[in-house]
This record gives sequence, C-alpha cells and structure tokens, in this order.
Amino acid sequence: MSPHTRRAPVLRLDRRPSSGSAFPASTVGAELPGAEPPRVAVLWCPDWPVTAAAQHEKLPPDAPIALVTKNLVFASSGSARAEGVVRGLRVREAQARQPGLVVLDYDPALDSRAFEPIIAAMEELVPGVQVLRPGLCAVRVRGAARYYGGERAAGLFLAGRADEEGAGGARVGIADGIFTADQAARRASAGAGSGQAVRIVPAGEAASFLEPLGIGLLDDEQLVTLLRRLGIRTLGAFAQLDAADVFTRFGPGGARLHSLASGRDSWPLTPRTPPRDLDAVVQFEPALDRVDQVAFGVRTAAEGFIDALTAAKLVCTAIRVELDSDSGELSERVWLHPRSFTPADVVDRVRWQLQGAGEVGLKSGVTRVRVSPESVDAIGNHEGGLWGAGPDERVHHGLSRVQSMLGHGAVLMPSVGGGRTLSDRQQLVAWGDRPPDGRAPGAKPVDQPWPGRLPDPLPGTVFSPRHPVHVLSADGASVEVGDRGTVSAPPVRFSANSSEVRRLTAWAGPWAIDERWWSADARSAWRFQAVDETGCAWLLVLDAGGWWAEARYD
Repeated sequence: MSPHTRRAPVLRLDRRPSSGSAFPASTVGAELPGAEPPRVAVLWCPDWPVTAAAQHEKLPPDAPIALVTKNLVFASSGSARAEGVVRGLRVREAQARQPGLVVLDYDPALDSRAFEPIIAAMEELVPGVQVLRPGLCAVRVRGAARYYGGERAAGLFLAGRADEEGAGGARVGIADGIFTADQAARRASAGAGSGQAVRIVPAGEAASFLEPLGIGLLDDEQLVTLLRRLGIRTLGAFAQLDAADVFTRFGPGGARLHSLASGRDSWPLTPRTPPRDLDAVVQFEPALDRVDQVAFGVRTAAEGFIDALTAAKLVCTAIRVELDSDSGELSERVWLHPRSFTPADVVDRVRWQLQGAGEVGLKSGVTRVRVSPESVDAIGNHEGGLWGAGPDERVHHGLSRVQSMLGHGAVLMPSVGGGRTLSDRQQLVAWGDRPPDGRAPGAKPVDQPWPGRLPDPLPGTVFSPRHPVHVLSADGASVEVGDRGTVSAPPVRFSANSSEVRRLTAWAGPWAIDERWWSADARSAWRFQAVDETGCAWLLVLDAGGWWAEARYD
C-alpha cells in the first residue's frame, strides 16, 4: 500500500459495549442474512408546527411566526428565519430581531390534530402509512409506483395530494429505507408542479447518497461529539469503520447508527391502524336558526356518539362542540362532566352553547354541528358504587345551565395556582374549565419550585384585602427589619386598631420575598409567623406599605 494512501480511523477493541449487551459482532445492525432495506417513500411537510399553528390561528402563510416553549423559540416560519429568528433564541431577542413577530405557544397536540387529515388523504391513495411524527410519514412505494406509473409519478401524486390538504409545500423522498428516504425528502426542492418536490435515490445507491452528509444527522449527541473528536465528520467516514469494531466499542445503539450511515437501514415499516372516527357530525341544509330545531336534529347523532364510545368500552368526560354558521362563523367550546356524558347531556351542551349568544356570537343559521370526544376514560373506572359515588350531577347540571344563560365567566370556582404569595396562588376558574397549567397567558404553573413560597400547611383563612396592623416591641415602637434581615426588636404585641391589642407568645421569621428585582414593578417584603395569647396563629407581612395581616391559621 502506498504510504500516501489515506485510511479510515480504526477503533481499538479496548472497551466493552456501553450497554453490556451479549450479542456477538455478527449481529451488527440486527439484519437478516441477505435482507435488503425496503423501498420507501417519505412525505415531509417543512415547518409543520408553524404551518399547523398558522392554519389554526387563520394567519397568512408568509406571516413571521415563532412557536415558543419555556420562553425559547421552538420553531419559526421562513420569513422569521430570514430575519434571524432561529430555534433556541429567547423570545425577547427574537422580537428585537423581528418587531412584527407573531409569538404563539407551541402545542404538540395541535400538530397531531392538524396532521390527521393529511394522513387520512394518504391512506386513501396508498394503504399502510406509518406516521413517524406530525409532518413526516412513510409508505412502501412498490405498489404505488406500479399503480401510478413509476416512482416519480407516485411521489408527485402524494405531494400534490398533501398540498391540497394544507401541507404547505410537501416534499417526497424515495430511497432504500426510511432514514435515507427522509434525508432525500429534505433535499428535494419546493414546488410540486415543477417535478422537483420529489428526490429519488436509485436502488442500491443509498450509501453513496449518504456519504457526503454530515455526521450530525445521527440521533445521538454523545456519539456524534465523540466521532467529531476522532476526526469523523461525515456519514461516509463513519460507514468506513469496521462494523465489528463499532459494535464492540459502542454497543447495539452505535451499531444501528453505523448501519444507517452505511445505507443498510433496518428500521421496520409498521403501518398504523387508523383510529376509529368517533366524532358525531350533523349537516343542516338549509341552515337552522332556531335552537330547538338544532337540538332536535343532533339528538340521534348524540345517541350514536355515546353508543360508539360504549362499544369501544369508553366513556367521555369532556366533549368539544363546534358550531358552523351560514356566514362562516365558528363557535367552539370544550365542555367537561364530573362523571361521564349521556346522550341527553350532549344535547343539552349543544343547546346551551347556542343559547349563550354573548359567548357564541353566531349571527346566522347553523349549518353544521360537530361533537368530538376531547377526553375519554375506560368504562370500568366509571361504574357506580353500591351506595353512590362521585359528585352530584344535579349540581353540575344546574351550574352549567346558569353559565349558559349568564356567560362563560359568570360561574367561577377556586383553584390553587403557582406563585410565592397567597394572593398569587388564589385563582378563579370558569366552571367546567380545567385549572390553568401555566401555559395560559398570565397563569403560573403549580409544579415550579417558586423559592420563598410559603410551605405547607397553608393558612385556613386568607384576607382579601389584607388587614393593616401594627406590630410593636416592648417599648411600644414599631418593629422594623434591616436590609440584612435583622429585626430591630422582638415583636411583643400587634393590633389592628388602638382598642384591640393582642400579645404575642411566639414568633418566627423574617423570611424574605424578593421578586422581579430587575424590573420597575419589583416587590420585596418580609414574612413572619406569630402566635397570640389565645393560641391563634397569624401570617404577618412587612413591606414598603407597612405591616399587614395576610392570613390566619384556623
């Protein structure tokens, strides 16, 4: 061999597989002898989370949109990326780069719901569709190529059908195996009409297609980092390594990635089982403008809706009711039930949603009613006990009826939210709505640590508004707290007015509350717990406004 010939890096066999697997090196890639990767077509919808959100919010396709999770950009539209709004950017910096940026919360469930019509359209064309994730699906291309007259014709037909369902520039990659076809789809050009929306890797050429691609395409950050340190920066360089050495050094996980880089894709293509459609849809032609007519029209559909759930051994604890009007207006609401819905309950919710004119706002006749199961549970979990169990349905029925007449926010129920102070943790939620989980605007998540939050047990009575009090020392002076948390004198008594003075027998504190020190609305306070001579415990707070009795431990 010439001394100038370059050789691929060699891994030393000096470590055992990281997973401790006992599989021999001959099983690298978990392939059967002589098995070839299946010929696969992968449909890819670029920027699918942004496309789904734009369709849901009725925004134009070219709008600058950023989907946010945990105050970081999760995905952005093409127009936003052109201004430098990329994934991982903080929201404030993203808005500085694009002042007209539309910021929306990322909802994974919305991605799946919006992608369902595209999957249904694909299954009408080609059976056996596998959903890899929302916006990405795969199908065996052999039958479709025979039916449509070739792989390119089949790919163009799939891409065009997806665009008709709102995919927003779908692209198709056809190759040996899912991994190679996925990479081919991402390297196709936009525009189904030009024929460039389909990228075909000829059979047997997967390895040569993958060879120049970057090693970062492998879904293992630790392995990718190590390979880059070894000087391996492309899939082709990784594929040149001996398969037995890779298995010995990195175990079955590394061997699987090595087989992908080599074009020997062993991922199985597992078609999904289409879920049974349990939605109840009623069309009215001509449109109906009377509530009793609409309620009577959905009665049969409501019975079939509940019967289908019962046949599937399910009960529905939340339904989504959608009302379409003749003028294109849409009323949508989720209704909850303390136990499970009956056909009469479904009809009542449709009627109440129609009667709540202030909430619904429909100015023309109803053309369509759609009832969908928003939340279901096993029917065995809702069997009635011998002596009754669960909340009284009459209470729920009455409050929901009042809410339908007075408005969605007219009937409220208390819930405990997140925050450091007791007033922050008190939240009122409309009857029938779920307590906020922190993703709603203004809501504070309960499961966050919240340093400085009052520990359990919480006071039984929280004063709203807080009561102003005087906390005095032995010489009658007001007790103060220094910057370092030092108390000017031990508190001996406190009073709400000059006539009623309570002597303190025990006290603890102070505990600092320091919030938003960087902003103009910064708030700082000192919190005390004290017990008076009657044995009653109090939560006292000292802030810039003086002393306050915030709560009482009953």
